[in-house]
Amino acid sequence: MVTKLILVGKTTDAHIQALTDDYISRLTHYAPLRVVVIPELKNAKSLSHDQQKHLEGEQILRQLQPSDRLVLLDERGAELSSTELAQWLGRHQVSSTPTLTFVICGPYGFSPEVYARANERLALSRLTFSHQMVRLIFVEQLYRAHTILRGEKYHH
Repeated sequence: MVTKLILVGKTTDAHIQALTDDYISRLTHYAPLRVVVIPELKNAKSLSHDQQKHLEGEQILRQLQPSDRLVLLDERGAELSSTELAQWLGRHQVSSTPTLTFVICGPYGFSPEVYARANERLALSRLTFSHQMVRLIFVEQLYRAHTILRGEKYHH
C-alpha cells in the first residue's frame, strides 16, 4: 500500500518544516510515501472563501486516482487514539487499498466536491491547530501508528 499526503500550501515556519520532514523521512522506512504540495492560490485575497475552497478542491481532485481511498483530516471527522489509528491503518494495509490518500486542506476547509469524493474523515483533536502544526502532528501520529504496528518502543 502506498500512502499519499496532499497538502494545500507550503509550510512557512522552517522549524515546523524541519520536524515534519524528519517524520516524513522516518515514515519512508515503513511504506512508500508520496507528498504532494498544492501551491497556494494566486490572488487569494480577491477570492471569497467559497471560491478558494472550490479552486483548491479542483486541484486536490486532480491528484487522485479512482482507486485512491481518500481520507480528509477534518475537524468533524472521527477521533481515534494513537492505538486505534494504528489498528485502522493496519486494516487498510491488509485490505486491497492500493493508495491511502490523506488531505490537509487550506484554511477555509474542503469544497463540497472533495467531501463528496471522500471515503472517510479523521480528526486529530477537538482543539484547533494551525495548518502547519496539523501537518507535523499528523505525520508524527502516522509514524507512531507504524511503530505500534511493528511493536517498536517509540510508543509507550
